[in-house]
Amino acid sequence: MLFVSLPCRSALALSAALAAGGCAIGVNTTSTPVRLDPAALPRVGEVDARYQSYNVEMLEVTGGNFWRPYGAPAAKGPAAADVPAGMAASLYAYRAPIDLANPRLRLLASALAPAYVRVSGTWANNVFFADTNAAPSKPPAGYGGVLTRAQWRGVVDFSRAVGAPIVTSMPTGIGTRDAQGRWLPDQAARWLAFNRAIGGDIAAVEYMNEPTLATMGGAPKGYGAADFERDFEVFRAFMGVQLPGAKILGPGSVGESTGDWGVAQGGYSADMGILPADALAAGMRGQADAFSYHHYGAVSQRCAAQGHQTTADRALGEDWLGRTDQTLAFYRAVRERRLPGKPFWNTETGESACGGNPWAGEFIDTFRYLDQLGRLARQDVKVVLHNTLVASDYSLLDETDFSPKPSYWGALLWARLMGPRVLDSGVPIAEGRHVYAHCLKGTPGGVALLAINNSAQAVALQWAGAPDAQLWQLTAPTLRSRSVLLNGQPLALGADGQLPATPSQPLAGGATTLAAHSISFVALPNAGNAACRVS
Repeated sequence: MLFVSLPCRSALALSAALAAGGCAIGVNTTSTPVRLDPAALPRVGEVDARYQSYNVEMLEVTGGNFWRPYGAPAAKGPAAADVPAGMAASLYAYRAPIDLANPRLRLLASALAPAYVRVSGTWANNVFFADTNAAPSKPPAGYGGVLTRAQWRGVVDFSRAVGAPIVTSMPTGIGTRDAQGRWLPDQAARWLAFNRAIGGDIAAVEYMNEPTLATMGGAPKGYGAADFERDFEVFRAFMGVQLPGAKILGPGSVGESTGDWGVAQGGYSADMGILPADALAAGMRGQADAFSYHHYGAVSQRCAAQGHQTTADRALGEDWLGRTDQTLAFYRAVRERRLPGKPFWNTETGESACGGNPWAGEFIDTFRYLDQLGRLARQDVKVVLHNTLVASDYSLLDETDFSPKPSYWGALLWARLMGPRVLDSGVPIAEGRHVYAHCLKGTPGGVALLAINNSAQAVALQWAGAPDAQLWQLTAPTLRSRSVLLNGQPLALGADGQLPATPSQPLAGGATTLAAHSISFVALPNAGNAACRVS
């Protein structure tokens, strides 16, 4: 029997404890053990080697108005007009361009390699590429921001330095269109010509960021599915000439779900409905390499006027964690009708839309982050691009000094341990028992487990054959903490800014304890799993 004071034994207690700053990690408990046989776990899929990836918003590259930090002043003056259509300027504040050459940023991003870096977002729809050494002081009519040669060179240099090929989308706003509203690829052609000249590696491209909300993203008012179909045909032919080796992704839809909480259902304002994914995907006529979509389980407090809210006391609940499955189920049905056989790419996801809630950078959201990776890997999702690496509350790194948030440490362990071959753990998802299995990275026959205990009770984990194992268990002083413990020891960058050692705890006897409110990685290098022996 395990006992630690101040348990959070119920949802009501959890809510009260969170309001007071969090709850203790351990509780008095006994429970039925979780059992599995690592040697016998069957293969159920294979993800991209760059499965765990991340977004650097185009707006971060160019500078401009992004989600206003909680408590900060809103955008004012002429710059306040540079916000997505239909959205209130009070939601935004100016952000200077990110320093992609920063040594700490590159060190921490490199540690997640191999990955993709997606440079896109709503603002990418309306960016003007200034194909000159001197950029204009303001964007031309029909554009919202300016991307300079130097800034894109910085993206390419970052991509190369951290081992992350680029995923992006086209400028598609009003400035890129003729008098009839048809998309013209001239702007994109100049940008891609410069990218080729400097050796940029663009691995995959979507036509438009989130065409579900095309008008909010800068398309002409009244833009519909037929317009998207017409423009996508031009885009597909253009890509065949400009980037014949890049994957075409689409439709890049967002906010639809089998549940009633879909954040885009009904549109973001009274005069902006949605373009359904089914209509968008139909207009692609099967011409895509992967079905791309976005997932947000709620809208953050910034956008409370839109509804679709969540609260911190729901962050470990099965309803909240299961929403990623509901989004995928919705888009799976669309894929089967319109793009059958195409793999999924989740090209944008985070704690909540509109920059994330205040707790998005705390330990409590690391459960969602890793649970989402575990769920999607076994459901034919090949790549997951987290939003964001740096910007706003839902980022993996602090935007002021690039220091790691709790979810970064989880991302680091995933990158080091979870190989691309996906196994079936055989453990049904239930509270306290979210167990995912992959082949152990770099170890033939080895198995890696991700065991998430989102409950207030400790859970015993046992495995057959009792091969020696190693444990990396993440906990925190409280669920609302911005610090994290690895096997009971604080994780932080060293005084020299380097990543710390992440020693494991040796396990023998075929068992360990999943502490209450903990995330555990278990490596079983001698599991002898046949599915993990072959390439």
